[in-house]
Amino acid sequence: MARTYEEPWYATGLRAGLELVGWIGLPIALWPHSVLLAIGVDVVLIGVPAVLQTPGDKPGTVVAVPGWVTVLMVLAELAGAVVAAWLLFPVWAAVLVSVLALACCGTELPRWRWLLTLSPPGGRVR
Repeated sequence: MARTYEEPWYATGLRAGLELVGWIGLPIALWPHSVLLAIGVDVVLIGVPAVLQTPGDKPGTVVAVPGWVTVLMVLAELAGAVVAAWLLFPVWAAVLVSVLALACCGTELPRWRWLLTLSPPGGRVR
């Protein structure tokens, strides 16, 4: 059985809120330029993390990946939120989202350290 990590509620809430900004904002910003790209960005931001998971990070793993993959996916989600904010929001709101994304990186550090200590699927040790 994989080790698990108990994340504080505020870290989960902050990350989830920023994920929503990216999931909703990026397709809206991209829709006038490319409908396929707008749909594709949500497939990547929502679908890929739903399928690729590090065992022990979330309940129920579909396709097991090493911890560094999960860290990269979270960074992509945060980047998506920041880009969406700067494309759609007034400057003050984009600055706020950017500051919250940096704060989220801080609240995610313990989880990321834990994720980076996990061995890749298959039990091979780095």
